[in-house]
Amino acid sequence: MRIATMATGGIGGFLAVRLAKAGHEVATIARGAHLDAIRKHGLVLETPSGTDRVRPWMATDDPAEIGPVDAIIFGVKGDALPDAARACGPMIGPDTVVVPFLNGVEAADRLLEFLPGRAVANGVAQVSTTIAAPGVIRQTGSFNTFTFAERDSRPSERIGALREAIDQAGASAPATDDIERDLWSKFVFFSALSGVTAAGRCRIGDITSIPALGDLFRAVLAETAMIGRALGVALDDGIADRTWSFMQSFPPDGRASTAIDLEHGRPLEIEWVSGAAVRLARKAGVAAPMNAALYALLLPHRNGR
Repeated sequence: MRIATMATGGIGGFLAVRLAKAGHEVATIARGAHLDAIRKHGLVLETPSGTDRVRPWMATDDPAEIGPVDAIIFGVKGDALPDAARACGPMIGPDTVVVPFLNGVEAADRLLEFLPGRAVANGVAQVSTTIAAPGVIRQTGSFNTFTFAERDSRPSERIGALREAIDQAGASAPATDDIERDLWSKFVFFSALSGVTAAGRCRIGDITSIPALGDLFRAVLAETAMIGRALGVALDDGIADRTWSFMQSFPPDGRASTAIDLEHGRPLEIEWVSGAAVRLARKAGVAAPMNAALYALLLPHRNGR
């Protein structure tokens, strides 16, 4: 397959290395020192099991140089979506699929404002990665699952082809019969992890060891799940308890990217996490006081230092 990563951050870079190593033509879209390093030295992926280096088929900051591709792995910060989506135009052919892997649950709907509806799919990534240095992607956890589908969750040849490519490249791309449910299942967890670790300047170990923080975390889980169900998402009543139990196995030093961005004075994605929960609750006609409080506490830091 011919695949482009827009852009080549933690998620795009992880998949770019895996797919290029498996023999696919991968075009990496990046900029600045990150792009310079990829061009000069290739793209590096550091994982708990070793290090891989690949030379992408193309490394550029101009999607017009790439032309139509089979698939676009779309993984940018939420605020960057409009400009990144517009830039995808030259890479979209009649059968191109754009798979968004962004925090939150609104990325596919937002992409429809800028891209042809036939091109836009929906997806959710469960992988812990970061840009460790220009040209270097580091995986900081052992899990890497990429779940995606057409927006109506019906099977298609293009989704099947990309799933097979990712599976054969050594990552996991399971089939799903309800991508909206899968997207919200992560959002239930991430709304709590993002909001609490950022607003509380804390880590998972603090949440599991300080009862008051644990109670807050569980309340956010339950509230976000309630919002999803109010919008018609098929989330069962036990998802909050299961998510809390699942989190007990996470490293105690773990925290959300929102907390890391806050520490470094970078802009925060809160409009697409806590802010989205509040906005979607309003749409559903329900109250979201826990998410609203976290959103308010983080608003002064929204634009970074």
